[in-house]
Amino acid sequence: MITVALAKGRLAQKSIELLEKCGLDLAELKTETRKLVLEDGSGDYRFVFVKPGDVPTYVERGVADFGVVGKDTLLEADKDIFEIMDLGFGACRLCVCGYPDSLEKAGGILRVGTKYPHVTKEYFGARGKTVDIIKLSGSVELAPVMGLSDVIVDIVESGKTLEANGLCVLEEVCKCSARVVVNRVSLKTRKELSSLFDKIGKNV
Repeated sequence: MITVALAKGRLAQKSIELLEKCGLDLAELKTETRKLVLEDGSGDYRFVFVKPGDVPTYVERGVADFGVVGKDTLLEADKDIFEIMDLGFGACRLCVCGYPDSLEKAGGILRVGTKYPHVTKEYFGARGKTVDIIKLSGSVELAPVMGLSDVIVDIVESGKTLEANGLCVLEEVCKCSARVVVNRVSLKTRKELSSLFDKIGKNV
């Protein structure tokens, strides 16, 4: 049985739709249940629904053979797994945001509020910029508004929340979308994955 880790929420819904196009019977996955592990109609696949940040861990540890997760989460996790495919959906951007003059006004050390401390450190480190990273979990946009940080590094989709709070995109870190990630051992030993990935590729 092949185990698949899916990030809860919109990515899981889109992933299920895509896998159904590939011929999997996923009726059980669309019914309301408190089960943590569900199987497809054939019993060849089982699915675990986890928080997005946990998908790379399940895949790296071999508990899941492959998973679907956003590129932003993948970059932040920095796990030893193989990214095999860009699915295109869940498109957004990871950006440095703030007031239009935030970067110019900041002193020697830039204060950055973010849910992505690893990505933030790598991004500014590559530019030789010293930063004070403030790890946040909630509404990151509030940090510059309240003076907690000079700028933020966060996901931008429509940009409406930024605009409503007088903020804007200052720099784009990277473009993000849903990716298929695979356990390195599973990719070599589970030959049936190749045919499934071929079907996924044709339906993306």
